[in-house]
Amino acid sequence: MTERTAPDAESLDTSSVPLPLDPAVERRNNKVIWLLVASTFVVFLNETTMGVALRPIMESLHVDERAGQWLTTAFLLTMAVVIPITGYLLQRFNTRPIYIAAMSLFSVGTAIALFAPSFEVLLAARVVQASGTAIMMPLLMTTLMTLVPPHHRGKMMGNVSIVMSVAPAIGPTFSGLMLNSLGWRGIFGVMLPIGLAMLAYGMRKVENVSEPRKVPLDVLSVVLSAIGFGGLIYGLSAVGQESTSAIDPAMVGLIGGGIALVLFVLRQLVLQRRDEALLDLRTFHFPQFTISLAMMLVMMASLFGVIIVLPLFMLGVLGLDPVTAGLLLLPGGILMGVIAPFVGRLFDRFGPRPLLVPGTVLVSAVLWTLTIVDENTSIWFLLAAHVVMSFGLALIFTPLFTSALGAVSPRFYSHASAMLSTLQQLAGAAGTALFITVLASQTAQLLAGGATADAAAAGGTRAAFTIGAIISLLAIVGAFFVKKPADMEGVHAGH
Repeated sequence: MTERTAPDAESLDTSSVPLPLDPAVERRNNKVIWLLVASTFVVFLNETTMGVALRPIMESLHVDERAGQWLTTAFLLTMAVVIPITGYLLQRFNTRPIYIAAMSLFSVGTAIALFAPSFEVLLAARVVQASGTAIMMPLLMTTLMTLVPPHHRGKMMGNVSIVMSVAPAIGPTFSGLMLNSLGWRGIFGVMLPIGLAMLAYGMRKVENVSEPRKVPLDVLSVVLSAIGFGGLIYGLSAVGQESTSAIDPAMVGLIGGGIALVLFVLRQLVLQRRDEALLDLRTFHFPQFTISLAMMLVMMASLFGVIIVLPLFMLGVLGLDPVTAGLLLLPGGILMGVIAPFVGRLFDRFGPRPLLVPGTVLVSAVLWTLTIVDENTSIWFLLAAHVVMSFGLALIFTPLFTSALGAVSPRFYSHASAMLSTLQQLAGAAGTALFITVLASQTAQLLAGGATADAAAAGGTRAAFTIGAIISLLAIVGAFFVKKPADMEGVHAGH
């Protein structure tokens, strides 16, 4: 019986598609959206600065790599735990208090990190930061889908894509520059006033644009979600790491998280019958949401794998310093940010397929090209490959986000955005774990065969990129099945 629920809901909800607004309301909506875009950019920029900063932090606070990596792992774990709850928060509370809570958590965490006297305090600060970061992207996506008319969503989603592309590209470069001039505390020292300014401005300017309703919070679902998604993220992050214990932490996380996730899904199937699910799985009854989400997961797994492997190759094999490596990745990220709004307009006009097909082909072609790198590869070759790949990704992300969220009926926007953000985290962790595991095992095998350290590392890098290239072929196939959301069909003809 439940299979009919989503289509019935859709037929009831199509009347709630946003109608043309008067100029004053439209200006208010745009102000809220742009503030959310700017704030999400700041918290995403913070998320991507830690990779380059880990080594100086470990030396400063006298911890080893096993402890240091928890600054990244704990952040991911917190995101995985908090994001599923955002579906409930966005239904229960209004826009302004949710925004204030998110930026307050981020600012408090940043302040604690700036003055952290020990590693343990810094780790706690990262958890507080991640709690605020986890709320921002679902809040932005849900607000955008609620306020923006269907025929303008591609354009606005293109602007949102700037956050996803430029922030990760600038993050390592920004981090490298701060480390060279101000030390690792300088990263948080610069972030803090920006976060506080965003918070102060938002407290004055953000208006309530949603219509909250009383929905119950199922505590068991929260617990199962935390164990399930948190366990999987931890397990994936621990894959390939050496352990002094007889019990493999990766397997504990993966098996425990998997069991909890199965129980979580069963629990949601029961609760959604009375509209009380923490994450409503009826979003998957919309085929275009499911197809777009699957493609997004494939591309995010490949992207996160490349983001981690390419800098390792530049630093470890080619001997580049962190700032140079960061600068090499900067043009591609800036290119994505520059063309993202144009991609959004093209989506509004032509739909997803004319963008997704060439985009996935370009990304796959670059990944196959990167399977030939060795210790003599030119940095200009890597720069060109990253720029072309970034162009391909720019053609992919905006259409996928818009198609995925536009496919569900308005009552499911908060659930769909929370689902999208949660599974993105899982895909990123899975991609990173897969690439690193393949890289490490192939490198060890080549070393055992007598290869030099650089040649072995290059061979491991080629193997990792080969896996990514194979995975990318799935996205090319999927690109042909993504369609324009139903509420956007034929709209453009009237404009």
